[in-house]
Amino acid sequence: MIAPEMQLARAAHLLEVNRPEQALAEVDRLPAALATSPAAFRLRAAALTVLDRWDDVVAVARQGLAEAGPDAELLGRLGLALRQRREHPLAERALLDALAIEPESPWLLCQYADLCTAVGQTDKAERLVARAAAIVPDAPAVFASRFQLAYVRGDDRAAERIAREFLGAWPGNPAALALHGIAAARRGRLVTAHRAFGQAAAHDPTDADYTDAAWETRVYAHPLLLPLRPLYRLGMFRTWLLAVGLIVLLSATGLKVLAGLFGLAWVIFCVWSWIAPPLVRRLVLGRWRS
Repeated sequence: MIAPEMQLARAAHLLEVNRPEQALAEVDRLPAALATSPAAFRLRAAALTVLDRWDDVVAVARQGLAEAGPDAELLGRLGLALRQRREHPLAERALLDALAIEPESPWLLCQYADLCTAVGQTDKAERLVARAAAIVPDAPAVFASRFQLAYVRGDDRAAERIAREFLGAWPGNPAALALHGIAAARRGRLVTAHRAFGQAAAHDPTDADYTDAAWETRVYAHPLLLPLRPLYRLGMFRTWLLAVGLIVLLSATGLKVLAGLFGLAWVIFCVWSWIAPPLVRRLVLGRWRS
């Protein structure tokens, strides 16, 4: 029979190699005395976090805190899950309590920074990320928080640079690959984005978001959608604004024939933007199934 301490170590190893379901099963087999230990609750909460089971994370973290007392990691997990549920005041309370226990934890500082970013407090988030980076500059959480901050501020170039730095420091990390894919997609490099999301899904097959993103970018990287790349890069509003502005400018300068031709091309472009994506989805789905 495996010693309980070995079971706990095995569960931790399963979580490290990205097998959260098996880690949960291993923790559930622990004897009662060890199953209610802080380490067991931390492992449960961490595994459920990987699986994005936020309601369960909240329940486990609160149970662990009630039975084992204040714990920085459980409070951090609770804050993260509450943020995902958009319960921002409760999330802040949990994270502040966690930081009161471990004020120099880069992970907790980044969790609080992400919460501040989510509620629009970007200056405060930047200061928190800077504190975390001063402690462990190459921590994955630091890269992820820096990327999120740049993304929210609309600085696509900075986000892409941070994603490259993250991938350079942590090659093969699914989160680094996913952020690289997001940055590439935002910059209109859909083939690169599809490759990055595909690699992220291969490294972490338990994350459905990576698989969905790989599928979506495979669709939008299709050659039939190549004319629509400016639309994806600039966004609907800016593309419409530029097109209408150009038509008005051509008309105002007396180039009415050219304005009419451009207007006709714009109508064709709009029609293609409506009919092409569903068509390509069917084509790609048919090949995927075959």
